[in-house]
Amino acid sequence: MGTVTIGVSIAVPEPHGTLLQERRAGFGDAAAHGIPTHVTLLPPTEVDSAALPAIEAHLVEVAAAGRPFPLRLSGTGTFRPVSPVVFVQIVEGAEACTWLQKQVRDASGPVARELQFPYHPHVTVAHSIDEEAMDRAFADLADYEADWPCTGFALYEQGPDAVWRKLREFSFGSTVVPPQPTHVDRGTLPTR
Repeated sequence: MGTVTIGVSIAVPEPHGTLLQERRAGFGDAAAHGIPTHVTLLPPTEVDSAALPAIEAHLVEVAAAGRPFPLRLSGTGTFRPVSPVVFVQIVEGAEACTWLQKQVRDASGPVARELQFPYHPHVTVAHSIDEEAMDRAFADLADYEADWPCTGFALYEQGPDAVWRKLREFSFGSTVVPPQPTHVDRGTLPTR
């Protein structure tokens, strides 16, 4: 049957996903249109295609144990000089992403693997482009903000054309998003 290259990620929903993908392309990242905007849980991993049913069953279990959580992006960061990447930072939901990726890569599961770098959840907006364009991406998106309730993740396969396509979505076991803190300006509350 051969091998396939898969990945597991949290999709960045619309309108944010398309906006960040277009910005990534605008910075000169040729791979932008083949990579849906996402937060990686399992990086590109080559597997035997016959293992896909077992991988999907594993992901069903991971999703069933997960719960929706607020995910918020704010500002930019970079992995340079270690890795040529500029990203939008996750300022809320990073711990939940870290927990999820550990479950996906669990040593007893079908996609157990070590990572090349320590896990750091993020949304890539520039990768392996010239330094000036990387600097522009870092500056142009420094004020970027987005948030949404994360309710699951998806399994993707990279085609021979290098385009990533969604194979299946996995929703978390509960549909209830935990309450999010409300920010109240104490100066506007009535006094007693």
